[in-house]
Amino acid sequence: MRRRWLFADQLGPHFLDEPGQSVLLIESKAVFRRRAFHRQKAHLVLSALRHRAQDDNVRLISADTYAEAVTDQVTVCHPTSRAARDLVKRMKTVEMLPPRGFVTDPQDFIAWARGRDHLRLEDFYRYARRHHDVLMDGDEPAGNRWNFDADNREPPPASLAIPAPPPIVEDDIDEQVRADLDRWEREDGITFVGNDGPRLFPATRTEALARLRHFVTHRLPTFGPYEDAMLAGDPLMAHSMLSPAINLGLLDPVEVVERAERAYREGKAPLASVEGFVRQILGWRDFVWHLYWYFEPDYRATNELQARHELPKWFTSLDADAVEARCLSGVLAGVRDRGWVHHIPRLMVLGNYAMQRGWRPGAVADWFHRSFVDGYEWVMTANVIGMSQFADGGRMSSKPYASGGAYINRMSDYCGGCRYDPKVRVGDHACPYTAGYWSFLSRNEQRLEGNHRMRQPLQGLRRLSDLDALLDQEKSRGSHAP
Repeated sequence: MRRRWLFADQLGPHFLDEPGQSVLLIESKAVFRRRAFHRQKAHLVLSALRHRAQDDNVRLISADTYAEAVTDQVTVCHPTSRAARDLVKRMKTVEMLPPRGFVTDPQDFIAWARGRDHLRLEDFYRYARRHHDVLMDGDEPAGNRWNFDADNREPPPASLAIPAPPPIVEDDIDEQVRADLDRWEREDGITFVGNDGPRLFPATRTEALARLRHFVTHRLPTFGPYEDAMLAGDPLMAHSMLSPAINLGLLDPVEVVERAERAYREGKAPLASVEGFVRQILGWRDFVWHLYWYFEPDYRATNELQARHELPKWFTSLDADAVEARCLSGVLAGVRDRGWVHHIPRLMVLGNYAMQRGWRPGAVADWFHRSFVDGYEWVMTANVIGMSQFADGGRMSSKPYASGGAYINRMSDYCGGCRYDPKVRVGDHACPYTAGYWSFLSRNEQRLEGNHRMRQPLQGLRRLSDLDALLDQEKSRGSHAP
């Protein structure tokens, strides 16, 4: 049996044909030269590679590029980016196998998508539930409902009394990774963003399985109701924090879904929480993976809203201290200090602000890719271009995820103590999200007027008596930190 070349996001046993198969790992420094990744992301990836290299029959090669390291005949599972796939296709000693690490096969997704005018998560998710027999009671969904979103939109409580995830205990490998990254910065000119810190996420399968067990037992029951809520003092809340481990390949999404469903079947977690979590894995994660390959290669450059502004320095450098808006400052600090915030701060604080300000979608997607420990090109293309920035004009989302300060006030405790008032749109205390929302609608009024879901907001825009003053205010704000 040929040696299996594993990319750094293919580290689990489900990427092998049998236990004990010989493995090739490559640590490529060129990857970190091309982009300024978050320091903790670089640490996590290198730590995961080097920990995997401690297993039997594993050979780790440190090289500048992948091509120079692969000299023997090997097989590799389909990579997760177009650039890596094209590289593999050019390598004569490499046999590429079908993709692994996702639930729905590509040919099944293509058959489902063919002929549809719009691709929507809810439609795919119902198909996937039936196809894989997940949370189904015969032909009907468990609980006779496909979607428990309405039960999972509770505003945050004062606090959540749930156990923290098991801590990560760093070892000699982590110490060496940190020393090497310091040396790369000092001697090779490789740069990073964000703060270094103790490793917060699993780098081994053992650590990942411990986190999965703990989440299903202690945190999944509380996850559902508050999955869309934000607390300034509790950035983790009941979220699993499993996305980095799944995206490194340390966990198979099939086993993650099966564990969650088992908790429901055994009466250990409510259906609404389990369904909401399963929808993220079986539904959304698979959906954006397949859209990355199904959409044309230049989808990433799509910019239907003609957003042209470059990302300001305070944002790209994660300078949370320069920001006075409490929600944006707190979330940006979370990215700076952890390389991770959960999905609502990503969508409704970071992505919402970027879309309101008209930042270039491709640059926003690249920023998410580099700045998050679970960020990869396949993850961020549809997530950011299609959903967060609505740059595809509605090919995968029915409306822009734009909102004013009222949403953040309802779903978080950030607005308390903030110098800005979410109810004020003009003046010294004008909330940058509230003012930014109306500025966004005004700038894109003609582009959005055919969208029936935007009819009511656009009618509200036309009734604003202070719109001119608001637009002047937001123009003067420009790229300055709010």
